[in-house]
Amino acid sequence: MGFTLAFHIVLACLGVAFPAVVLVANYLGLRRRDETALLLARRWSQVMAVLVAVGAITGTVLSFEMGLLWPGLMGRFGGAIGIPFSIEGIFFLLEAVFVSIYLYGWDRLSGWPHFCTGVPVAVAGSLGAWSVVAANSWMNQPAGFQLSHGRLTHVDPVAVFFNPATYYEVPHMILAAYMVTGFLVASVYAVGLLRGRRDRYHRLGFLVPFTIAGVCTPLQIFVGDTAARAVEHQQPLKFAAMEYVVRTHRHVSEYLGGVFVNGHVTGALKVPDLDSLLVGFSPNTKVVGWDSVPAAGRAPFVSFIHLSFDLMVLIGFGLLVLGAWSAVSWWRRRDLPGSRLFLWGGALSGLAAVVAMECGWVVTEVGRQPWIVYKVMLTSQAATTTSGLTGTLTAIIALYAVLGIATVAILLAFRRRWRQTAAVDNRDVPYGPSAGEPADRVGQRS
Repeated sequence: MGFTLAFHIVLACLGVAFPAVVLVANYLGLRRRDETALLLARRWSQVMAVLVAVGAITGTVLSFEMGLLWPGLMGRFGGAIGIPFSIEGIFFLLEAVFVSIYLYGWDRLSGWPHFCTGVPVAVAGSLGAWSVVAANSWMNQPAGFQLSHGRLTHVDPVAVFFNPATYYEVPHMILAAYMVTGFLVASVYAVGLLRGRRDRYHRLGFLVPFTIAGVCTPLQIFVGDTAARAVEHQQPLKFAAMEYVVRTHRHVSEYLGGVFVNGHVTGALKVPDLDSLLVGFSPNTKVVGWDSVPAAGRAPFVSFIHLSFDLMVLIGFGLLVLGAWSAVSWWRRRDLPGSRLFLWGGALSGLAAVVAMECGWVVTEVGRQPWIVYKVMLTSQAATTTSGLTGTLTAIIALYAVLGIATVAILLAFRRRWRQTAAVDNRDVPYGPSAGEPADRVGQRS
């Protein structure tokens, strides 16, 4: 299930945030009578429809896996964790319906009414993400139920949905979705700019999603910092694995990088007192270590968890620098940075955002182990004991490989067809990149 989740979560991010990116371009096109922005919105909406359809397939596979691979979890707690999943199904239905209306509405509805049909897509995408993350956060902080003789009783749907981890996991995931989508879409046009396609179409195609992702990045760092502090309070053993806190004490050092071997941290940059300072704003803050529980209750693969956390944070700050670079350039010259180094950063930003998001998922899920429902049910109690899983996994990998190749082939077919269409309108507009400058200007400044 880890493989299918790693695949689906990228499509889920695109399903959550791509509608908003499309609507921003649509809004700019209508507001400024900008044909280039409208063309981008129209083409992006076609890509969005393909990705939503593929995401529906991979999401359906996951829903079956929940029951087949985790019979212990769904058998005992299906009445609780099923609530947010059911609500997500409603929002996904709304998203699919309005995606269809929005696509059909091009050339059939006037501008603003057509724009309004896209708004529910973006809203339903975010609310659907809220529902799914509420289910995951419930596994980290289970609430809203009672157990009687091993059976679930007295389920409170509101408490299940708004469990103590919802308040930081939901904004953290939705912001991640916007960063992944924005940087991924922008990276496509950054590659075009690097290859010499300096027309306004590519510049605006880069600028709109990159700006959205760049604005979300500092917000994400703030939310992430808040979430880490909440994890230290609510799931101290997960935090201990994230930060190599072996024993409970004060004046805890921060380790940057490194691996944990034979009871020692090797190859890390050690910053004295910093971990205590980050947790409680004082070097005297006590931080719980994994020596507080027996070995069987500790998270496995602590080096994997710690390095995933460090890589996520490192990429986040790297993307922050890239966004700040763009913002300063725009503020000073109303233009993108001309350096090829910046464009290379933009081209790699999409992949980097995906890696950071996957690392965050590793920290959340592996860091909770050995629990599948924190302090309520062990993963070993929830997993299926059936045989033949190797064959099923092989079939799933083959199916997803075909699905991934087909998706890329469709998107490449879109690109070939679009390049054969007439040239777009390059008229200058007040809010976008200037089209009047020489074609080779961007990327040749140092």
